[in-house]
Amino acid sequence: MHALKKNRPLRRIVLASAATVSGMVLLLSLKPHTSPALATAGTKSPSVSSSSAPSSGSSGSASGSKGVSKSVTGDTVQTRWGPVQVRVTIKSGRLTDVTAVQYPQDNPRDQEINSYALPQLRREALAAQSADVDMVSGATYTSTGYRQSLQSALDSAGL
Repeated sequence: MHALKKNRPLRRIVLASAATVSGMVLLLSLKPHTSPALATAGTKSPSVSSSSAPSSGSSGSASGSKGVSKSVTGDTVQTRWGPVQVRVTIKSGRLTDVTAVQYPQDNPRDQEINSYALPQLRREALAAQSADVDMVSGATYTSTGYRQSLQSALDSAGL
């Protein structure tokens, strides 16, 4: 009689146990996706403000002066996972900063997604100087809300 056709329950138990242990070792050896830093939102309420750096002897109009900084907060966009809102800072007609004021962060998965999506969206917005940024894979809802809020802030700022 062939060795594989013999009724050997002990052999099957040993093989099944070895396969289970091997599978567990492989699963536990996988490294989870980690991000460099968790994105944080400011605790202040949204606002629009302008400030200018001290100038020496300038008497020109505000539109032509250097150092004028303007912050504009975009509309709050409701997404499937929560609200998204951004604040932009514009200096001398250029987008100098984009900050996520509100974004989904109710659970660890939201925090993980936004910790890598928000910095990437910020970099792209600053590079493009517009709301025409690529969607971040895995963060479609946040990316869509970010783009819409950014566009409303840029529209309000006149860019």
